[in-house]
Amino acid sequence: MDILINVFVGLHIIGIASLLGGFFTQMKAMGTGTARFGPAMLHGALTMLITGVALVGLDQADGQSLNNVKLGVKLALLVVILGLVYVKRDEERVDKAAFGSVGLLAIANVFIAVLWT
Repeated sequence: MDILINVFVGLHIIGIASLLGGFFTQMKAMGTGTARFGPAMLHGALTMLITGVALVGLDQADGQSLNNVKLGVKLALLVVILGLVYVKRDEERVDKAAFGSVGLLAIANVFIAVLWT
């Protein structure tokens, strides 16, 4: 079971790397107002959602205690990220506020995962 959990943790990290990588590569374009949500950002967020749900299920099956409030906050942030990226994915230009919000929420999600014990 530990190997399976570690595989999903690795995939979850790949998802956040894809989301944040897409954000960081577009930061210069965000300054000029020409940033857009790339497919990697959408796929990274979807990967995070799927692997996160799988990790919760695997942890519960393994008998580990879960912090449901933390998981709920992380899920809420991810749903907002997914909503913004999915709705604005076909636009040529995304406004700075929406684009910056996705990056800020993704970074907040990482810090919640690491620092909230």
